[in-house]
Amino acid sequence: MMEKLILKCNDLHKKIRKKQILKGISLEVQRGEIVGFIGPNGAGKTTTIKLILGLQKITKGSVIINGYDIKKDFVNAIKNVGTIVENPDLYMYMSGYNNLKLSQNYYDKITDDRISEVVKLVGLEKRIYDKVSKYSLGMRQRLGIAQAILHKPNLLILDEPTNGLDPEGIIDIRNLLKKLAYEEKIGILVSSHNLSELENMCDKVCIIKNGIIVEETDIEKLKNETMKECYIFEVDDSSKLKNIIKNQYIILDNKHIKIYINKEELPIITKELEKNELIIYTITKKEIKLEDVFLKKIGGNNID
Repeated sequence: MMEKLILKCNDLHKKIRKKQILKGISLEVQRGEIVGFIGPNGAGKTTTIKLILGLQKITKGSVIINGYDIKKDFVNAIKNVGTIVENPDLYMYMSGYNNLKLSQNYYDKITDDRISEVVKLVGLEKRIYDKVSKYSLGMRQRLGIAQAILHKPNLLILDEPTNGLDPEGIIDIRNLLKKLAYEEKIGILVSSHNLSELENMCDKVCIIKNGIIVEETDIEKLKNETMKECYIFEVDDSSKLKNIIKNQYIILDNKHIKIYINKEELPIITKELEKNELIIYTITKKEIKLEDVFLKKIGGNNID
C-alpha cells in the first residue's frame, strides 16, 4: 500500500541574522492532491520552499518527504521530488528533446521511452524537436514540468508556474497539473499570486502571513466557514466610507465598495451609509472567491 502523506513540514523556523523569517510553519501534501501556497510578498513562501528543498538551512523544525528527514537523509528525501523555482532551467539554442536528453543524464535508468512518455503528458509531441527559443512562454513552462517529472517523482513543487502566461497558457498549465495530480497521483505544492487560478486548480490552500500559516484547509470549506455574504455597493464617493462602518470592507475604486455582511444586515448598513450622506446607486450580491478569503485572512486591501 502506497503511503498517502508525501510531504510534512513541522514547526519550521528560519532566522537570518536577527530577523525571524518563518515562525513555526506546518503544512502537509498528500498523494494526488494540489495544495495552493499563498501569501503577500515577503510572507515567507519562497523561503519555505527553499527549506523544503534543502536549499537553505532549517533553523528549527523538520521537513519529512516520503518518510525521510531532509536534514538527516537529504539524498533519499529529495530523490522523488521534482521542482521549478522561478523559471525552468532550459537551453534556448537546443531543441526541447535535447533539453530532456540532457536532463536524462542526471538520473539513473531514465529511458528514451520515458522521455516520450513525459513529452506526451505535457502535450509537446508536435514541437519537441523545435528549438526552445521558438517556444512560447507556456510551452517552455510545460517543458520545464516535463524535466521536473522525468524521474517519476511523487512530489512536485512549483513556484509561480503561471507567472507571465497569457490566459490560454494558464489554462494549459492548470489542466496539466490537474492531470498529473489526479491521473499520475503526484502530490503538488504550488505557490502563486494568481488566486482565481488556484481556486480552479487546488484541493486545499495554505495562507501564510508574516512567516505564519494563518489557514490550512479545503478551499470550499474555507469559503463557507470564514466568510459572510459579499455585496458590491455602487456609491457617489467611496472615500466617505472611512470611519462610517466597522464591517469588513474593501474600497474597489472611487465609486464601488465591497462589503462582507449577512443578508439580514443589509438594511442596517444601507441606513447607516445614507445617514452619513453617502448616496447608494446599486447593490449587487457577488459569489465569494478565494481572493475575498485571502484579503480577509491577511487583513489587507491589496494582493502583492
